[in-house]
Amino acid sequence: MNDYQNNPPPVGEVSSEERQWAMFGHLSALSGVVTGGVGNIVGPLVIWLVKKDTMSFASEQAKEALNFNITLLIIGLALTVLSVVTLGLGLILVIPLAIALGVAWLVLTIMAGIKANEGVAYRYPFTLRLIK
Repeated sequence: MNDYQNNPPPVGEVSSEERQWAMFGHLSALSGVVTGGVGNIVGPLVIWLVKKDTMSFASEQAKEALNFNITLLIIGLALTVLSVVTLGLGLILVIPLAIALGVAWLVLTIMAGIKANEGVAYRYPFTLRLIK
């Protein structure tokens, strides 16, 4: 038995193990840097699926990270379509937007991981909540 089963945290508090898994839910999206973007979705998805029945805080935070990364995927696809439809002229707009989105993704993901580790539920701004 782990410490959580022997000594559950007081009502309203999140255990350190659950906070750590919640942080992993957010920071697992960073694996997308190494996997060519696949990890942005797969990392939070795996943590959400594994923890959804046992750790509600970790599950909610992984789901929030998953929704955020799906939203950014949709935006990225829209920017790609814009580039193709304009025969490359849209790249004048797309490249600066892509850089800004990349920086925002990195900063918000790290901020979310830190907040989750503190036991604070983090909500990403401008996120479509597709997975309920």
